Order: sequence, then C-alpha cells, then structure tokens
Amino acid sequence: MSNLLVNFNQKIDYVFKIVLIGDSEVGKSQLLARFARKEFTIIIDRKTIKAQIWDTAGQERYRAVTSAYYRGAVGAMLVYDITKRQSFDHINKWLEELQGHADRNIVIMLVGNKSDLGTLRAVPIEDAKDFAQKENLFLMETSAFLFILTEIYRIGNEIVVPGPERESGIRSSGCCR
Repeated sequence: MSNLLVNFNQKIDYVFKIVLIGDSEVGKSQLLARFARKEFTIIIDRKTIKAQIWDTAGQERYRAVTSAYYRGAVGAMLVYDITKRQSFDHINKWLEELQGHADRNIVIMLVGNKSDLGTLRAVPIEDAKDFAQKENLFLMETSAFLFILTEIYRIGNEIVVPGPERESGIRSSGCCR
C-alpha cells in the first residue's frame, strides 16, 4: 500500500466524496483549507484516488444541511472543538443526522480540532475515545492552525522582517511582506 502523491495529469481511478460536519466555528473550513492541495489525490495499491471534500460553508447554523449534502458520501469527518464542550456534546446529534441521510457503510472519523489550544481543553481525550469506541468511529485530534504555520515555515522563503522586530531576530515568511 502506498501513499505517494500523484501529478494532476494522472488518470483518476476513484473519486471519494467526504463530508465535513459539526457545529459552527469548530474549524471545519480550516481543516478543509489544510488539506486543499494535491495531497487529496493519492495512490493506494496502484489505484489513483481523489478525495472530494465537502464543507457546509456555515450553513449548519441555519440547519440548511440537507440530504443532498450527504448523498454519495463514502466518508465523513465529525468535527468538534476540543476547547468547546458544547461542540462535542452536539456530535451525537450530527452523527444521528449523518446516519439518517448517508449510506450505512460510510466511514466516519471523529476529529477533535484545535489541539494547539491544549491548555484550554474542555473535552478530555478519554471522552472522545469512549464515544468513538462506543459508536465504532475512527478518532484523531489535530490543529489546522499548527499545520498551516508549519507548512508556511517549510515552504516560505524566509526574510527578515523590517522594523523594530528585526533586532529581535523575528522572521516572517516571504509571502507576507
């Protein structure tokens, strides 16, 4: 099994629709932005697979997430904010909605976002593990914020920031002059 990245001209063998769901402001769009690059096309067992990630774009506030959103999805990420207990408490409601509208064989991952804010944690990892085990879900915690900063650092042409910060040795990516 291989997780090699592929080029954009390569034939796609499969396209998998994955939906992001959860309360507003838990970081779904940031997670999407984190992965919205060619990493979503991979090779597994010599098959090229492209993930098509769908985000609610804030519509969950108005309960405008409909069955059409879930139709055809083979994967889902149930996202909660580890610093907001209420967002985790609502996960069961999102799971019920997902199970009511999506295929029964959908692969579901519970995602605790904003792990960079561990000192503000309101959802113990044990609670998430218990829920994931009870509902037969995959579980991960992540931080879209830390990932994006790491990528900017890796990719960016670093330059010295002009002004008073210069004396302190603070640097900024070349992208943000």
